[in-house]
Amino acid sequence: MELKQIEIPPTSTSTSISSPVKHKKSDYSFSENTPNSNALPLLLYLTNAIFFAAVYFLLVSWRDKIRHSKPLHVVSSSEMAALLAFAASFVYLLGFFNPLQEQQELESLQEEEEKQKITDLKKKLENDVPDQHVTLAAIKSSDLMSDDDEEIVKGVAEGRIPSYSLESKLGDCKRAAAIRRKALERITGKSLDGLPLESFDYESILGQCCEMPVGYVQIPVGIAGPLLLDGEEYSVPMATTEGCLVASTNRGCKAIYASGGATSVVLKDGMTRAPVVRFSTAKRAAQLKLFLEDPLSFETIAAAFNKSSRFASLQTIKCAIAGKNLYMRFTCSTGDAMGMNMVSKGVQNVLDFLQTTDFPDMDIIGISGNFCSDKKPAAVNWIEGRGKSVVCEAIIKEDVVNKVLKTDVASLVELNMLKNLTGSAMAGALGGFNAHAANIVSAVYIATGQDPAQNIESSHCITMMEAVNEGKDLHISVTMPSIEVGTVGGGTQLASQAACLNLLGVKGASKEVPGANSRRLATVVAGAVLAGELSLMSAIAAGQLVKSHMKYNRSSSNKP
Repeated sequence: MELKQIEIPPTSTSTSISSPVKHKKSDYSFSENTPNSNALPLLLYLTNAIFFAAVYFLLVSWRDKIRHSKPLHVVSSSEMAALLAFAASFVYLLGFFNPLQEQQELESLQEEEEKQKITDLKKKLENDVPDQHVTLAAIKSSDLMSDDDEEIVKGVAEGRIPSYSLESKLGDCKRAAAIRRKALERITGKSLDGLPLESFDYESILGQCCEMPVGYVQIPVGIAGPLLLDGEEYSVPMATTEGCLVASTNRGCKAIYASGGATSVVLKDGMTRAPVVRFSTAKRAAQLKLFLEDPLSFETIAAAFNKSSRFASLQTIKCAIAGKNLYMRFTCSTGDAMGMNMVSKGVQNVLDFLQTTDFPDMDIIGISGNFCSDKKPAAVNWIEGRGKSVVCEAIIKEDVVNKVLKTDVASLVELNMLKNLTGSAMAGALGGFNAHAANIVSAVYIATGQDPAQNIESSHCITMMEAVNEGKDLHISVTMPSIEVGTVGGGTQLASQAACLNLLGVKGASKEVPGANSRRLATVVAGAVLAGELSLMSAIAAGQLVKSHMKYNRSSSNKP
């Protein structure tokens, strides 16, 4: 009988490392995995011969007994020996060709292969050395068991495995977050119970929104509205943990709606970036300033700037000198993106162009010199604007002021003058001539995936109130010169934030008019601020502020 060699078929739980694992027929043959493999064929042939010889002898013997009418149960010594030989050879052959045993051997070999993969993975994680034959990013969570996760957790906690490399090495972002979380608890001795880990798409934040995640924070999202703005109704999503905020903004929306709605105008739309460069003399810095601000040079500079993106369009360049240092503030349109990366790329193109042409002696100190100015309160943003500059207004009817807002027009006008204008001036406020614009801006920003830190300049706002129509009605407006928003890129593509943008009808890039969605989002922010200012000022004028916050903004578990 010829011995057949067996191949192991690929299993569904086995994942290739750098390429599919190919097994040769000889890889798993019995002749290579059985002790005394050289003597195996001879032993097998001998056993087969004994088996068939015993069967033949017994059949011939029993035939003769039947012919001569002899009893079959009378067994001679030769027949007894044949029976023993038959039984022994049969048992041997049955065990040798047992399918269950073959399957067990195959499973054992597969387990050894998986263990080898795990060993390779551990070595690569600890050494952090790339290998052309072992690509660890291709190994999925199904390849490793929970006890191996424990080994990786131990390696991270001991510093042998870099925490930041878990995603790229394991190829499973959620598993990497879980391992990092366990390692952090072990290192700090602090529990992270209560910080959710499940039900989040960690793939969506890889390389763009958050590094080394260990979970996510839950922030409730409320809806204020409908906000009637420019003839359209908007349900405004607000992510906040402050009681009364959504309710107050919602009341402002109700008052605006009952009075016929609000209107808005986008005055400017341009993101800025201001690098700082240095020359050997102030005169040389002044020469570059004059060159950049010369209308004849603008077309050349714009061509270098705009090649970074089809949506980037250079608008203006304004320069400021401090000794031999020059600050250049570039402003450009950025489509539906907030645009920081886009304008930075354009600025780098211009700097490279200047160094290779007329200003090779220019020393680039930094791509950002804070004359932009990003994430900081700055007069340049208050005066020149940054992002979208928006003004939003509404006329609130007298009966609405009385019935919905529970106050009167004269009290609101006086309070606005003494609080938002005079009081802010006494405090030396920079762009803070309002009641709480930052409250609404932050809540809408978090809900729609904007950069929360840009709330600082985006909340620059001056709130104006005036009695109109013979003093019966209230004219209210908010002027916000630097609302920095986008509907593509960054956190806007995450599922929750994208859902909020979709609710407003501004998700993604506008197909008809580039930048239309981001401009519309900026007007919604301003409209929500208008509603929030109107309601809070009314609560203060009516003496309701403390009462409402005591009712809605205190946890019942903390009450005495």
